Amino acid sequence: MSTAVACPGCAAAPLAMDQAAKGVGDIVLSLPTIHCAACISKIENVLLAADGVRAARVNLSRKRVSIDAPHVDPDTLIALINAEGFEALPLDAAMMASVETDKAGKGLLLRIAVAGFAMMNVMLFSVAVWSGAAEATRTMFHWLSAIIAVPALVFSAEVFFREAWKALRVWRVNMDVPISLAIILAAGLSVYETAMGSGHVYFDAALSLTFFLLIGRYLDHRTRIAARSAAQELAALVKPTVARIVGDRVEIINVSELNVGDHIRVAAGMRLPVDGVIVSGRGRIDRSVLTGESRPIDLACGDLVSAGEINLESQLTVEATAVGQDTSLAQIVAMVETAESAKNTYTALADRAAQIYAPAVHLTALITFVGWIIVSGDFPHALRIAISVLIITCPCALGLAVPAVMTAATGRLFRRGLLIKNGTALERMAEVDTVVFDKTGTLTVGHATIDTESFDDLSLGVLAGLARASDHPVSQSIAAAISADVRSSQIENITETAGLGIAGTYQGQAVFLGRDGDDGDTVLRIAGRDKQTIPMKEALRDGAKEAVAYFADQGRQVIIMSGDNAPAVSKIATALGVGQAHANMRPQDKQEALIALHDSGAKVLMVGDGLNDTLALAQSYVSISPATALDASRTASDIVLLGSNLGGIPDVIETAKSAKARVIENFAIAAGYNMIAIPIAVLGFATPLGAAIAMSASSITVLLNALRVR
Repeated sequence: MSTAVACPGCAAAPLAMDQAAKGVGDIVLSLPTIHCAACISKIENVLLAADGVRAARVNLSRKRVSIDAPHVDPDTLIALINAEGFEALPLDAAMMASVETDKAGKGLLLRIAVAGFAMMNVMLFSVAVWSGAAEATRTMFHWLSAIIAVPALVFSAEVFFREAWKALRVWRVNMDVPISLAIILAAGLSVYETAMGSGHVYFDAALSLTFFLLIGRYLDHRTRIAARSAAQELAALVKPTVARIVGDRVEIINVSELNVGDHIRVAAGMRLPVDGVIVSGRGRIDRSVLTGESRPIDLACGDLVSAGEINLESQLTVEATAVGQDTSLAQIVAMVETAESAKNTYTALADRAAQIYAPAVHLTALITFVGWIIVSGDFPHALRIAISVLIITCPCALGLAVPAVMTAATGRLFRRGLLIKNGTALERMAEVDTVVFDKTGTLTVGHATIDTESFDDLSLGVLAGLARASDHPVSQSIAAAISADVRSSQIENITETAGLGIAGTYQGQAVFLGRDGDDGDTVLRIAGRDKQTIPMKEALRDGAKEAVAYFADQGRQVIIMSGDNAPAVSKIATALGVGQAHANMRPQDKQEALIALHDSGAKVLMVGDGLNDTLALAQSYVSISPATALDASRTASDIVLLGSNLGGIPDVIETAKSAKARVIENFAIAAGYNMIAIPIAVLGFATPLGAAIAMSASSITVLLNALRVR
């Protein structure tokens, strides 16, 4: 499929991002390759021109289109979009609608707004005090500040208080404990000083501290919600309906409504939603997602099929023997959950820093307080200095260091067609030293291409005429491989037999394209000539060579692990220049191989798409799967490639390395700031307000540094 190229309309992209899909949405499709306003216009125009489409709205920021077309088959609309050079994938609209609301994010934004508004107003009063307001006026401004600040802090800082209390209840200390302590002490001391008529209050410091920390908390939340949204969107990338046969009629129902014993109609090209037995029809089944075997399997009545397999040929009727969580697919997903537990033990950089930082802050503040009590005997003065230490060492910059970078990085990768599902995936990606690829469906496309160079003009014309007259996947693959400049021969009396092939006459001679009865190969027969076998060969996925070459140039070990036969695996390995290639591997074999690599100290990136890759994806240090992969594989992976080009994988590595470098730089900024600021605060030269200003400056520096990832 061709990919849309850059165009002048990109300049209008910000305007296009504001387009909403409200009011339309019987059908929702994912559009991973769109990138500008011109793309929006082109897709909307082609959809609106289609019969039965009443409205269509493309959302650029979410890369999806909502279509009001209650009586149109989504597959028809997908074909229209694909014909324009864009990739379209079906989404379960009901599932997507259930995850649109982000109440927690809205709550954090409201708290940021309240803290920011209160901070600005209190600072206005502070300016008046600094300008030399008299004692009565100064006290009035202090009380006004208290009236604004205290309710604002109670509301805005509640998220920190709640998390701190959860930790303290189980005798544990986290980053929210020193934050809460600094806010409470600063506000409490300020109220006390106001009541005593003192000239020093720190409401503005407490509010600015809360404001910047809330920004960090919101960025962290957005990173996590983006990961959850990605997982939910991927879960919706499956056709949610199925045709159930009830007596003499066919009804369209949700897959979740199927029961054991139901008979379902499985059209050509459809993925089976259940385990079952064929009760009507015969044809070929693609089991590559289950076994890695690239060659289709011939099946007929009485043969067993499994969820996840693809019916390649004629329509089948299947009786369900296992549905929902009882299918073989669901059982493998359960095994994946066990395998993933090892990967979930990874501790994020911010968490590792917090384990050391939070106790150190408390200890420093406590020692400062006790020391000044001994030296001066002045309790309020000692408390004021201890509060300054708590504020100046408050982990605001540290709290922003990771989420700000990860938000920028995930945003960049999403715009390039990559969804980050796991919050620590980029940190782990930056440490990868070994890359394992599946072959079928990952390094190679899911269908075969045809080498037509051995055909003369007559044979090629007949081949084109027969192939272009058929909708069979193999015929379409042959037609796609033939140059558009080749004229189709005029074939007459065309008849197509499901599971066998297409026949007709050319200039009075019988011609046939289809399966050879002897060995099952695809052949072309022309009366009076020897039959010609259509040489089939797997095609490398776009970007496969570039991705493998990148890893080789970086000095990373590259391995192919496939369930396909040895000759097929060897051929692809040779084409890509990969020295280590293993064939005939079962899912458990791949998992055991990944465990062995892990035990040897390797940090493995696994790239795969089939059910036979699912355990390996879950077992690996970090994993990637394409959006066209089986649901279980997408669920097990950390990152999903929305497009079909593997060339985006090196960009993930480079972005991950850049993100990790920015995080480490942010930690260095925070540490350098503390090395300078802490001695000043401990020696009593920093007021709580000065500490808040210094803390704010370090936070802004960290945010600006994080933006370099973009």
